[in-house]
Amino acid sequence: MALVISKGASSSSFTHQSKNFDVFLSFRGQDTRHGFVSHLYEALCLRGIHTFIDDKLPRGEKISAELLKTIENSTMSIIIFSENYASSTWCLDELDKIVECKKNNQLVRPVFYKVSPSEICNQNGKFGKALAKHEKNIKDNKKVQRWRNALQEAATISGWHYEHSYRFSKKGKKMKEFVC
Repeated sequence: MALVISKGASSSSFTHQSKNFDVFLSFRGQDTRHGFVSHLYEALCLRGIHTFIDDKLPRGEKISAELLKTIENSTMSIIIFSENYASSTWCLDELDKIVECKKNNQLVRPVFYKVSPSEICNQNGKFGKALAKHEKNIKDNKKVQRWRNALQEAATISGWHYEHSYRFSKKGKKMKEFVC
């Protein structure tokens, strides 16, 4: 599905053409946008895989309904977990929607970019600190608990580990499912 940004429109408006995306990429831009994600996006596109990347969307505190619909209408979501992923409420809202879509048989694959599934699942390290900060700043404890549950569920999905130089782990390429 092609993304069209409306010139002169409000900061949260964008429209879609009728076609859906093959892949939705969820990532923390400051960690991965100008390296790993840009290379992944280019590789997917070169292979004819219609991929959504939110590099031109206006930023705000709340994720737009249109972006949630884009996740829902994608065939697959790839979550690139990086050390600051959980510090973004935007990323966590995307993740919550992705996990919801997984329950409706959407294919979901995580990439563990210099983080381990256990750090995400056990919510320690930077993930634990970010969630504790969200609990202090966000009045809706149910929302933070949904994020915690989504992180735990996503950490157990079979995915890939990023090591160095844009190579994935040679140990079987695809990791086994992790159990929290």
